[in-house]
Amino acid sequence: IDEFDKMEESDRTAIHEVMEQQTVSIAKAGITTTLNARTSVLAAANPAWGRYDLRRSPEENIALPAALLSRFDLLWLILDRADDEADTALAQHVLHVHRHMEPPKLDFEPMSASDIRAYVATARTFQPHIPTSLSQYISVAYAELRSEEAADKAPTTYTTARTLLSILRMSQALARMRFAEAVCQSDVDEALRLMKMSKVSLSEEVEKRTPTDAISTIYSTLRDWAHNKDSSEISYQQAMSLIRAKGLASELLTACLQEYESLNVWQLDSQNNITFVS
Repeated sequence: IDEFDKMEESDRTAIHEVMEQQTVSIAKAGITTTLNARTSVLAAANPAWGRYDLRRSPEENIALPAALLSRFDLLWLILDRADDEADTALAQHVLHVHRHMEPPKLDFEPMSASDIRAYVATARTFQPHIPTSLSQYISVAYAELRSEEAADKAPTTYTTARTLLSILRMSQALARMRFAEAVCQSDVDEALRLMKMSKVSLSEEVEKRTPTDAISTIYSTLRDWAHNKDSSEISYQQAMSLIRAKGLASELLTACLQEYESLNVWQLDSQNNITFVS
């Protein structure tokens, strides 16, 4: 699901049932029934207001309900950073496709689509179980995750019973990849590693985040005002009155306007009136 943040509220309500109970309730033409949902959800969403603000927490940047986010097994934060090597490689790839209308040749022989489909179909026939000998190991690992979170002064995610179910699901999926009938400790370890790395992708940005400064305060004030008014435009005079109410100087407003215009969060006209970029 692309543009997950653009979903209507009714669709979000429906997907809650799919992700929590693995069922889909349908009411059509007087017939009410419940079907099994046999699929995984891979979703991508954009940050609030189009740009990820490193001065803000992940919760403030991700404009999705916490109840919905908690139903995903893994959450990864992927930022578009300036990198000479990666940017050059991407530009060369795009130019090659544009010139030749086909991707560049690979230096290895990839698996064919039919082989991948056959592999997945075979793996899905296995239903690996959790051995009794691993129950204590998984319980201790889950308790350690909870303890680490409790010791963190500013946790970016929350470990709940759903987290334990996520560990079990991923462990079983890893066992299926090996065509195994039982989960082994290495499967559990890999599931825990994936979960910890997803948390690291969020916590690393929190560590890099600078304390909220005056420019961030001005941006939040203007953004919240536009959101409450359901408007994408703010006049310069209105912006000035809003920051004066906060006791901030006009020079800071000018700096804020220029900084976020460079990030393409909004556009300015000749009178410095603001139009948010949707």
